[in-house]
Amino acid sequence: MDADDARALAGAYRYLRTVEHRLQLVDEAQVHSVPAEPSARVQLARVLGHRDDASATALARFERELSEHQAVARSIHERLFFRPLLEAFSAVADPSLASGDAVRTRLAAFGFTDAERTRAALAELTRGLTRSSRLMQQTLPLLLTWLSESPDPDLGLLGLRTLVSGAHRRDRLVATFRDSPESARRLCLLIGTSRLLLEPVRRNPELAAVLGDDAALARRGRAQLAELAGAVLGWRHDPERWRAGLLRLKDTETARIAARDVLGIDDHETTAAAMSDLAEVTLDEALASLDPPVPMAIVAMGRFGGAELSYASDLDVLIVFGGHTNADVTAAEETAEALVRTVKGTTPAGRLYTLDTDLRPEGRDGPLARSIDGYRTYYARWARTWERQSLIRARPVAGDADVARRFMAVVDDFVWQHPLDDEGQREIRRMKARVERERLPAGEDPQFHLKLGKGSLSDIEWTAQLLQLRHQIASPGTTSALGALEEAGVLDRADAEVLRVAYRFCERTRNRLYLVRGAPGDALPTQADQLSRLARSLGTSAVALREEYRRVTRRARLVVERVFYGIDQQRR
Repeated sequence: MDADDARALAGAYRYLRTVEHRLQLVDEAQVHSVPAEPSARVQLARVLGHRDDASATALARFERELSEHQAVARSIHERLFFRPLLEAFSAVADPSLASGDAVRTRLAAFGFTDAERTRAALAELTRGLTRSSRLMQQTLPLLLTWLSESPDPDLGLLGLRTLVSGAHRRDRLVATFRDSPESARRLCLLIGTSRLLLEPVRRNPELAAVLGDDAALARRGRAQLAELAGAVLGWRHDPERWRAGLLRLKDTETARIAARDVLGIDDHETTAAAMSDLAEVTLDEALASLDPPVPMAIVAMGRFGGAELSYASDLDVLIVFGGHTNADVTAAEETAEALVRTVKGTTPAGRLYTLDTDLRPEGRDGPLARSIDGYRTYYARWARTWERQSLIRARPVAGDADVARRFMAVVDDFVWQHPLDDEGQREIRRMKARVERERLPAGEDPQFHLKLGKGSLSDIEWTAQLLQLRHQIASPGTTSALGALEEAGVLDRADAEVLRVAYRFCERTRNRLYLVRGAPGDALPTQADQLSRLARSLGTSAVALREEYRRVTRRARLVVERVFYGIDQQRR
């Protein structure tokens, strides 16, 4: 090792160890990450000897010093690890390096666990004597560094290999890397986070080119999405081509939303709102394509109604129409059935969304579509408390505006005309207790369940809804409801903040778990490797993630027991 490199690495090592030791002196915890909270970072800076003056704050000095040591260590590490690897794999250096434990050791240090698969991927990426191949050879050390910073470097490398399959695709991707290193860095992070983000980029290479530009990647609101849908679908008159265009639009926009989420551009609430806007436009286009013979509207329920969709969410909906005759009923039911088929598709790969219509009157035994008068009669005579609770989240999202307005008048009359009485409150508490006992899926860890665990999403949603019905405060979203309850003086500010923090943590973690696993999941993984990948994706460690879950849900559960169940904790 060069003497200057040795001195620089030694200095970085001593500095980083010192920072780690100062962190671990607090509560004697096994902490390895610099805290995210500004106040904690300022305290750390001061413990390390930095002070404010006219030229800079203590925090600014610490962060500059930290970044300098990290940059020096990373650059030397890259030069000493990745260049020899590439030379070894291309057989231009000592062959013993490529066949021995040295390669596996070097790869493992960067998170690559399969040396042979990595060798094959690197060989394919650098194959050939074209200008693109030479550029890829020059870029690979940097790409490997960026992949190593992702939650799953092996997955990212395989994804990169897939993206450059085919000369035309390789040329376009290498040109993107040459013109925008930030796009390359972000792409490595995305494909090393989730296999679900690879296919949209493969089908739409332009997406990779805009990753480095926050403005080009900016969220599209509902009006912009509707305009884009009109441009994409307006010229497609064949039903199959029209549906394929809508599916591609939906998948591409979902990938853009997920990219902003993973890159830290959007918070979880913005992500949920963007997912909800996309679902609304998709349903509006699907219903309009059927040209309903009677005026119809789609009313969102559940998380969709609260504009709080996650990546794995089904769309809970009610379908309402504005007719009276038998012919109207028949036409509306046929249109509703066609809508479900259009949205569901014939195969999982062709599915836009899963429409869940089970919250309609009479559930699966009732008609898919019901008239406004039919809903009014049902709610007045037969509706139960749980149906009143579910309608808190009712929100029109597609179809005829007048039908939607008239239906919401029926909902307002049923849900908000009088406060929830004592018997209604007891019934909601009994339902919630039954959910806690019966609905936790087998095999999922109840201690770390993000949806049904104590102090997690379900606890917070039910608490907000009980208070809303008791005090007649309308707001379809959970976080917006907590704000409205706080503003009305119904919920203490500290309690509202505890519930908000837990809700945001559980929702963000659950969303990211879906991306990392490539499939829905509601509990922190029990397998160490899966939990580690999830934690890395969230910028923390497995131990810290579980501790954060315990901390925020424990505090939230205390509020839920006091506010929702009415438990006197001093007597407890």
